[in-house]
Amino acid sequence: MRLLTALLVILLNFPAWVAAETATSIITKSDQQMRGDSSYSEATMRIVRPDWTRTMSMKSWTKGQDLSLVLITAPAKDKGSASLKRYREMWNWLPSIERVVKIAPSMLGQSWMGSDFTNDDLINQSSIVVDYTHRMVGNEVFDNDPSWVIDATAKPNAPVVWSKVRLWVSQKTYLQRKVEFYDEFDELINTMNTYDVKMMGGRQVAARMEMLPADKPGNKTEILTHQAQFNFPIKEQFFSQSQMKALRD
Repeated sequence: MRLLTALLVILLNFPAWVAAETATSIITKSDQQMRGDSSYSEATMRIVRPDWTRTMSMKSWTKGQDLSLVLITAPAKDKGSASLKRYREMWNWLPSIERVVKIAPSMLGQSWMGSDFTNDDLINQSSIVVDYTHRMVGNEVFDNDPSWVIDATAKPNAPVVWSKVRLWVSQKTYLQRKVEFYDEFDELINTMNTYDVKMMGGRQVAARMEMLPADKPGNKTEILTHQAQFNFPIKEQFFSQSQMKALRD
């Protein structure tokens, strides 16, 4: 009985920073699981609207948390368009007008290529690790996958779109199985769900993800990943404006 009482006292006085550190560790491992030290993937993006559907093919590369590059390979009218992130700076290359457009912080929340993903979602994903504080909310099951539920709250003055992000992180794979995105008024804007977890490039990957806007029933954007590779040598110089312009499929 004394032992039980002692344990209860310890739990009731469990320091909040320990829980926060645990949540941060999980988010960091999740980010590492999804991108590795470097990554390459080929995917199809499908934009669904009540009256039409549009499909794009793309390739993407990452190195660490600060370098990423996305190239559109189809359809023909968008082929060669690219998005680049280097540390805190981001650009789009538009071959149709032969122009590089810098993505200002005010543009991070804008739609990427007309989809339900934002510029921030596609090319600034690692921001969830460095620009947010993390708090454990609980445990839930998503898609038959036991998951930690963690709230990520934007740090003061962080250059981010979302004021709060709630993540369901798999306790088995550390993959993000569900993510809710909230604005500064704590209103739900978008929900991302992931499915079809399978082995690619020697690790578990969610082969299908969908982004659902909260205020637009019938709208969604799917990304279907066909292949992926991880932890291969790639030079920082690859992530440059000149490379962004020169890339071909």
